Amino acid sequence: PTSVNYHFTRQCNYKCGFCFHTAKTSFVLPLEEAKRGLAMLREAGMEKINFSGGEPFLQDRGEFVGKLVQFCKQELKLPSVSIVSNGSLIRERWFKKYGVYLDILAISCDSFNEDVNVLIGRGQGKKNHVENLHKLRQWCREYAVAFKINSVINRFNVEEDMNEQIKALNPVRWKVFQCLLIEGENTGEDALREAEKFVIGDEEFEQFLHRHKDVSCLVPESNQKMRDSYLILDEYMRFLNCTNGRKEPSKSILDVGVEAAIKFSGFDEKMFLERGGKYVWSKADMKLDW
Repeated sequence: PTSVNYHFTRQCNYKCGFCFHTAKTSFVLPLEEAKRGLAMLREAGMEKINFSGGEPFLQDRGEFVGKLVQFCKQELKLPSVSIVSNGSLIRERWFKKYGVYLDILAISCDSFNEDVNVLIGRGQGKKNHVENLHKLRQWCREYAVAFKINSVINRFNVEEDMNEQIKALNPVRWKVFQCLLIEGENTGEDALREAEKFVIGDEEFEQFLHRHKDVSCLVPESNQKMRDSYLILDEYMRFLNCTNGRKEPSKSILDVGVEAAIKFSGFDEKMFLERGGKYVWSKADMKLDW
């Protein structure tokens, strides 16, 4: 398992309409158990961990993810430690305490039009998502953390031109995802979201990519590239197999070990490499202009 995405919580403070990892449980492993699993993954060959959710900064006001980040960098000496967040709960004091251990912070932002963010559900109360994005960009510079942006292209933002804003923010990577349906998460009877109205066709996605072809940091991910090219661990540390269009869990690595569990992950390593899953991911190697 070179690169693993650990969704340690499903709880979130946003309500994005197309979310494909929804709040089906409120379970979070005890910190020591999570560390035990991470050590097992490191022993099995993991080089990069990405902490995701839900919203990772919800748990213990960011202390839980902070402690995991520190453990992975300090104790496990992982080359790359990253977080994906909506950014709404991150405070400067977190950067002061944990920024040194974090390689990459990815912030999800689907539009630079605040009305569109509200339509999508990426917002909370009176907070301005785009303003917050700029503040986080500044903190990443100040505390030497590589800054990344994730955008889900969907029915409400597919016509948007983001060239100027992305170039101004200058992330190391801009991940552009085609909105994806996952049975039981954002589509189907037992789903918490109905994402059908957000879905766009391959051609529309290609048009969006073409409009942004001059953005050098753009990394496109169509549905085809995305579905089986991630190693995803859920809140119980089970690998999730998405090959059948829904998330089917393995047994927990904490119970059966990494080798036995990973056989049920449905992971497509060829596609992982094809989509550029392996890149310069340690901030020490990035030669970044902080």
